[in-house]
Amino acid sequence: MAHQRPPRKFEDLVIGESRLSGPRTLSQDDIVDFARRYDPQWFHVDPDAARASHFGELIASGIQVLAVWRILDHEMNSDIDFVCGVGWDEVRMKTAVRAGDTLRATSRIVDLIPSDSGKPRGTAITEYRLLNQHDAVVISFRSINLVYSRTAFASESGGDTLG
Repeated sequence: MAHQRPPRKFEDLVIGESRLSGPRTLSQDDIVDFARRYDPQWFHVDPDAARASHFGELIASGIQVLAVWRILDHEMNSDIDFVCGVGWDEVRMKTAVRAGDTLRATSRIVDLIPSDSGKPRGTAITEYRLLNQHDAVVISFRSINLVYSRTAFASESGGDTLG
């Protein structure tokens, strides 16, 4: 089966456009399993020991929380034809994620910068927030993403390619 490109190109994006993902809940097993594999700090992998931590209980690794954000971002923005992400600014981890927390992601486009290199793409600056079930901000940051323009795949109708 041939892969179909996402339909929304750089020219289709609008400053101020906001989106909200569906929910995703992290269980204690989710947190421990992820931490054992990728971030085995004691307050991520041992619920009993974690009670003696600053947080008073087991918390998710920041890396895991960002991985959950990535899943939710794909859910809400999969119609955008991204080239790739090139950076994050102003990353802030504001609230610990605990077992049973339900997370949702928000995105808001804050700037759109056409390419000045002549390449068929533009840069979208997007403000992201991950919220818990109490609407507390868990993580916030600005993401810098390259997005294909309509001319990027003009070769499909006889024009130039990215080549």
